[in-house]
Amino acid sequence: QLTPSSFLRIGQLSNVDLNEDIRELETELPRQHPNEIPHNEKLLSLKYESLDYDNSENQLFLEEERRINHAAFRTVEIKRWVICAMIGILTGLVACFIDIVVEKLAGLKYRVVKGNIDKFTEKGGLSFSLLLWATLNASVVMVGSVIVAFIEPVAAGSGIPQIKCYLNGVKIPHVVRLKTLVIKVCGVILSVVGGLAVGKEGPMIHSGAVIAAGISQGRSTSLKRDFKIFEYFRRDTEKRDFVSAGAAAGVSAAFGAPVGGVLFSLEEGASFWNQFLTWRIFFASMISTFTLNSVLSVYHGNAWDLSSPGLINFGRFDNEKMGYTIQEIPIFIFMGVVGGILGALFNALNYWLTMFRIRYIHRPCLQVVEAMLVAAVTATVGFVMIYCSRDCQPIQGSTVAYPLQLFCADGEYNSMATAFFNTPEKSVVNLFHDPPGSYNPMTLGMFTLMYFFLACWTYGLTVSAGVFIPSLLIGAAWGRLFGISLSYLTKGSIWADPGKYALMGAAAQLGGIVRMTLSLTVIMMEATGNVTYGFPIMLVLMTAKIVGDYFVEGLYDMHIQLQSVPFLHWEAPVTSHSLTAREVMSTPVTCLRRIERVGTVVDILSDTSSNHNGFPVVESNPDATQVAGLRGLILRSQLIVLLKHKVFVERANLSLVQRRLKLKDFRDAYPRFPPIQSIHVSQDERECMIDLSEFMNPSPYTVPQEASLPRVFKLFRALGLRHLVVVDNRNEVVGMVTRKDLARYRLGKEGLEELSLAQT
Repeated sequence: QLTPSSFLRIGQLSNVDLNEDIRELETELPRQHPNEIPHNEKLLSLKYESLDYDNSENQLFLEEERRINHAAFRTVEIKRWVICAMIGILTGLVACFIDIVVEKLAGLKYRVVKGNIDKFTEKGGLSFSLLLWATLNASVVMVGSVIVAFIEPVAAGSGIPQIKCYLNGVKIPHVVRLKTLVIKVCGVILSVVGGLAVGKEGPMIHSGAVIAAGISQGRSTSLKRDFKIFEYFRRDTEKRDFVSAGAAAGVSAAFGAPVGGVLFSLEEGASFWNQFLTWRIFFASMISTFTLNSVLSVYHGNAWDLSSPGLINFGRFDNEKMGYTIQEIPIFIFMGVVGGILGALFNALNYWLTMFRIRYIHRPCLQVVEAMLVAAVTATVGFVMIYCSRDCQPIQGSTVAYPLQLFCADGEYNSMATAFFNTPEKSVVNLFHDPPGSYNPMTLGMFTLMYFFLACWTYGLTVSAGVFIPSLLIGAAWGRLFGISLSYLTKGSIWADPGKYALMGAAAQLGGIVRMTLSLTVIMMEATGNVTYGFPIMLVLMTAKIVGDYFVEGLYDMHIQLQSVPFLHWEAPVTSHSLTAREVMSTPVTCLRRIERVGTVVDILSDTSSNHNGFPVVESNPDATQVAGLRGLILRSQLIVLLKHKVFVERANLSLVQRRLKLKDFRDAYPRFPPIQSIHVSQDERECMIDLSEFMNPSPYTVPQEASLPRVFKLFRALGLRHLVVVDNRNEVVGMVTRKDLARYRLGKEGLEELSLAQT
């Protein structure tokens, strides 16, 4: 056998850390809410499991696949297309619902506040209007925050990091439940109506993913309803492909960008890709945009005019007055640099803020109070800025929804109010399309500054909210400012149209914060309906990404890392060739024999110290000549189903005569397998034997212990594995590689770092 010293180092590393962590936790548990939760970003959490993306090819599976003939496979394929169409339709309808409700409620709120302000401007006492506005905002946000904090905390934020993790193969608890969808939709409506610096676009992606996961299973575990359809898709492999289609449908409903949705799913989400999948995802995206478009057109009263493809419509940019010349390209690149720096600043501030929130603001009631505080502060800042602004513009020919007059002359309105006294989507469109001279540079500068900090403070609150629109708004404001100052410098020459620079600034800011390149370029092109700007937008986004990555990583990756999720990137860390599978793997491995005592199985599953999910199966009775070689791999969930159905015999030499288990029994238990504690096994049954040979996967993937880390990583990542067995040259099991063992190694500032694992 191997010398124990080679294992000693790794053994000490993982065991020592773990035991200390467990001890710390035991001392902390009695006082349920410590004032400070110690949080360290150099940790990997053990509470996240992997998805079984790799099918278990046991005898049951092979028999079922052999029984299915060609025609049946064709019906399965048709079902996939039907599910994709349903995903598209439902996502489009959810987007319509959000849009219409937000429009109605926000309109109501702004009308009330505007009437109040107009009344009090004449007779004094504007502080009452401020109080009304702040109270309205805080109370609406309070409802939105309470449902998230107390009912479903996973619905907080935009949900893109969670979906990214899910598609990477990490099982985030409750992320694709029906309850999450309901809370998400209500939370988004309330937080946008509550006037926070948020958008309703990010959460659409999460909503689409939940819808996809629900439809493709043909049943709802939350509602305890089983529709007995789509049973073939009840496994992680299929579910995950549909979730990526749902995410794409969400993007295309939000921005009216079906191609952008597919590319988003490819760039940010799906770790696994094939051509059929691409085509189905595109189909779902197209259907979702079309549904949204037709429903909103009917709602706006022009049933035959399909003019609103997405939740946000940037309006058309005309080529005549908005072309660009070669000498403007360096200016665009410079804007990309500015966007990258500002985005990095945003992410760094948000990082410290999130660390503070994890440590101190972890009680639901505190989180609600913080959300209300932010809402009230946002309203107050907006009010004070409008109150102090002396930037008046004539109402003639302007397209302002709620013009506030305040201290302006009759027939004029306050232009700061177009930015603050509006939903963020409308403000973005105004910044893009208002004619030159609609905004005072001072107004834009102050607005950018305030909104930057408000948006940074708001992202990460316990409300459902996206970061897309606020970033676009900040960028559009400083981009427009940039365009105005350019035309000052060049004495008002014709090519410096501020709207064009607002678009570039918006792209630069968003690219600097979330660091998407390909999909964002296409989304911006589809949303503005103009291909001419493809090249400058691409340049701006690339520059912003390069500059931003130099300082700090993107916002979503940062939040994934802060939640200590074992996320696997595309490649292993560059300098990791020196590590081998022997140093990475977890040992010792709990193995089962092919014919095992029931009592042993129950004890192994109930052992809380090792919550393994996969067990290598070895030969039952090794005599002196024969080694206990690897025969297969069986999952915890399969063992639990076997125990639940009591598939065992009294003695080892009896064959099974009772009812054969079918794959359907395993599928019906998916996705929430019962815990081992709920299964009762009597003392007599513990002495029975259980034969695993037809339930185990007889051909698990294995690697020799000399394989280098990048090679192990590539195999693991490309096949979406959950367990990779490490064997020696006699085919004996020496270790097991799981997601945590690979995600532990990360490139830090000094080179390769190893993260410690924690039970939190």
